[in-house]
Amino acid sequence: MAGQPGAANPSPAIELQGISKAFGPVQANKDINLVVPKGTIHGIIGENGAGKSTLMSILYGFYRPDSGEILIGGQPIAITDSQTAIRAGIGMVFQHFKLVQNFTVLENIILGAEDGGLLRPSLSRARGELKRLANEYELQVDPDALIEDLSVGHQQRVEILKALYRQADILILDEPTGVLTPAEADHLFRILRGLRDEGKTIILITHKLREIMEITDNVSVMRRGEMVASVKTSDTSPAQLAELMVGRKVLLRVEKAPARPGAPVLEVRGLRMVDASGVERLRGIDLDIRAGEVLGIAGVAGNGQTQLLEILGGYPETGAKLEGQIKLKGQPLALAGSDARARRQAGIGHIPEDRQVEGLIMDFAAWENVAFGYHDAPEFQNGMLMNQSAIRADAAAKMQRFDVRPPNPELAAKNFSGGNQQKIVVAREVERNPDLLLIGQPTRGVDIGAIEFIHKRLIELRDAGKAVLLVSVELDEILALSDRIAVMFDGRIMGERLPHEATTADLGCLMAGVDPATTAPEDAIPPAAAHVGTLPGHTG
Repeated sequence: MAGQPGAANPSPAIELQGISKAFGPVQANKDINLVVPKGTIHGIIGENGAGKSTLMSILYGFYRPDSGEILIGGQPIAITDSQTAIRAGIGMVFQHFKLVQNFTVLENIILGAEDGGLLRPSLSRARGELKRLANEYELQVDPDALIEDLSVGHQQRVEILKALYRQADILILDEPTGVLTPAEADHLFRILRGLRDEGKTIILITHKLREIMEITDNVSVMRRGEMVASVKTSDTSPAQLAELMVGRKVLLRVEKAPARPGAPVLEVRGLRMVDASGVERLRGIDLDIRAGEVLGIAGVAGNGQTQLLEILGGYPETGAKLEGQIKLKGQPLALAGSDARARRQAGIGHIPEDRQVEGLIMDFAAWENVAFGYHDAPEFQNGMLMNQSAIRADAAAKMQRFDVRPPNPELAAKNFSGGNQQKIVVAREVERNPDLLLIGQPTRGVDIGAIEFIHKRLIELRDAGKAVLLVSVELDEILALSDRIAVMFDGRIMGERLPHEATTADLGCLMAGVDPATTAPEDAIPPAAAHVGTLPGHTG
């Protein structure tokens, strides 16, 4: 196995024995046993809420187990806090980064690891060490750049550098590709292989079976707080892992009948947007969506898809200049100003790309979040006041139908896993039966069972005669769900294709801003654009 040390039967890098952890009545981890050999990449998979992140938070010292023992390099250790974990050689890169946005890269690297009261010597030493680490592990990043000015992919590099600077031999990554482009994910995998080959031990928490099969040496499966299997990756398959995760067979494809499109629901003509900084984000968008069809918007993140969804949803960026025309069922919609409420009343539902920023208020209860945007509906009114009992009952029913775990409307949104947060937003919007559903990155950070469920709901909405505008950076998701595909690049629609006629090479060219119809076959496509990704949790 790649990266295995030469000594016979070396002590495992990590051994967990009988780890249990409960939060009140919720048993997050139950008698977990796990062995991770040194110098390997070990995947941990499971549905949202299976207990993966809790287990790793125990290993990193964020939580203390109710029972059980942790061994690092064969030696028992009581990890009481994250500083103890760091001293034991453990580093963790969280799904939502722990960086100070207005600090530089260098300042973030040394934060909490200064040599003494004077910062200058710490910064000087860190600069040299940072350069060495960056060159050794392909983690180049400008040490003087502000975090807020870096792409998500480069911010993740900073998190990895922080751990390596603290001399981590064990690196835990929680859903590391959930916010990366396919090209950034490929680069991350090269980094992880390099770290493994240097003798580091990597634990990778992910929902994506393609990533497990591509990058890991071993994989452990968790379900409902318990460890149900640990196997060599080469001895298993995506279908077997999916069944272990969910406890039943899972379709790794979308089943749907041919679309039966009706009249136009949304018509967009000449839509242009210049943001408050003077950057042109949309450059004359024309598109139509008919009743009973899914129009998929493909493209690498950052090419105008976010701005398109925000304008159609009724909340364009403050200070942006807009031109063009939008019609819903033949009626003009206002371009300027925040008009999200009018959009909902007109029959537009919106599942935003960032559920935590735009889809939910994290400190509010699930029942409150289920009603947001629709709290003035007649069934929620009791004279001059809102009928909270009716809202709670409605939320409980939706959470049962959409298998939100735990199905407790009183819990704050922040206490649900990312996938269950997504289900709350999907339930709120889909069950309002909109004429047009806008949906961005529907399965980002969502497990295989929830992906299957969300996809079924979207196809059911289409089959009920509704129009769906789908934005996703996962090309296989676009191909699986869409009846027509439009490709965006640099704020433009580069071309439109039918899924059964499209090829990944053709779409990859369009995503890179190259029209295959006008490009010679020998013209090379940049590797970053050629990699177009796969459906979350699926293999290509």
